Amino acid sequence: MSTTVVVLLVLAGLSESAGRVLPLVARRPRLSRRLVAGLMVTGTVVEGTVIALWPVAAWTVADLVSRDPLPSTSCLAWTPALVAPLLLAAILAFPLLGPFLHLLLVAGVGAGLVGPLASASGLGWWAAAGCVAAAGIGLAALVEVVRRVAARLVAGAREREVVVA
Repeated sequence: MSTTVVVLLVLAGLSESAGRVLPLVARRPRLSRRLVAGLMVTGTVVEGTVIALWPVAAWTVADLVSRDPLPSTSCLAWTPALVAPLLLAAILAFPLLGPFLHLLLVAGVGAGLVGPLASASGLGWWAAAGCVAAAGIGLAALVEVVRRVAARLVAGAREREVVVA
């Protein structure tokens, strides 16, 4: 993975993280700067990692649905041309700026992954599109589950602190 792609993935992760953290800060203006910074860094790492894993997950799903086993190394990887629209989609992740437009741009980026996956795996375009969609939805669901579990753990820890005090 080139340095340009890594930088774009980090920026996309940062933007996605900001889109999730800033509404929280707006609702709770008394949050400490340290907590907000920690949430932003953690969110950047998680979102950037999930975005980076999307082609790998799509390749894995394609391997599962393919009749013939695919090569063990993924021929599918992010390029600056594929990641740049994703960065734009991440910037538009802010809830007030248009979640539908964000979804549309993410779908467009996913469609950009379909062609390389179809040609590298030998699957048809629609089967590759299904693999990319399944991988994207699966990664999004996994992140949402982890986010909710972490929120419950944090809320439970704070509840126990209040009871003890």
